[in-house]
Amino acid sequence: MNYRHIYHAGNFADVLKHAVVARLVTYLEQKDKAFRVLDTHAGIGLYDLSSEEAQKTGEWREGIGRLIEAELPAPVAAMLKPYLSAVRELNPKGGLAFYPGSPKLVRMLFRPQDRLSAMELHPEDYEALHRLFEGDFQSRITLLDGWLALGAHLPPKEKRGLVLVDPPFEAEGEYDRLVDGLAKAYRRFSGGIFCLWYPLKKAAPVKAFHESLKALEIPKMLCAELSVRSDRETTGLSGSGLVIVNPPFTLKGELDILLPYLKSQLAQDRFASGRCFWLRGEEPLKRGP
Repeated sequence: MNYRHIYHAGNFADVLKHAVVARLVTYLEQKDKAFRVLDTHAGIGLYDLSSEEAQKTGEWREGIGRLIEAELPAPVAAMLKPYLSAVRELNPKGGLAFYPGSPKLVRMLFRPQDRLSAMELHPEDYEALHRLFEGDFQSRITLLDGWLALGAHLPPKEKRGLVLVDPPFEAEGEYDRLVDGLAKAYRRFSGGIFCLWYPLKKAAPVKAFHESLKALEIPKMLCAELSVRSDRETTGLSGSGLVIVNPPFTLKGELDILLPYLKSQLAQDRFASGRCFWLRGEEPLKRGP
């Protein structure tokens, strides 16, 4: 209950997460039928980067701050357009004063038929999120432990959608809770897209986490990881990863282009790295002679 995302809003981990989430929403919009986004750990939805908290860490300067004015290669610009267009819409005078959290970002991308269910357990953050979406009939904001939503709020009545699970990782066992939460949620909504966020830092049990995910035998699980510095001399966040279940068939190819660019743009030392690989599912096509 102590975690406050305002200290980290717009950092390199947000850039990867929100760029991918925006791509997933755009993919869902390729069909006319409505969809729902379930955001289990929603935060306050909109972050003031001039606030004392954001200025104290300044993490956004080495994340979205490096990206917003960059001259992007054409393929990268096309992939980042939904995400960066939303950020720029919140900052019509230029610069970076405000940054969207996941619920605000997806809501900005919605069509009239699409819906948002956002869960937040921190009382103050829930109140801020509720005020932000007050009167918005396309959004439902609930004071709830997001882990419970993976059972109670699935499947959505629209029968299609995206489930974003982005826990704060301030408690022990969060990697295991992600695995257990996905197992439960997938049984209820096997046709949905799931996007799970996890931190990369020194001594993090990432290998065991991946093995546990594989053991679920879910047919298609894609993994994307971005590290901006070495984890050898720091106890803080050195990178982050996403597990995407039922990814769009185009996403792997997009991430193979996007991750090297984000690595070069957001690197904080020479040990920065990015990779995209299948935990389960698609294998590289065998090439003929």
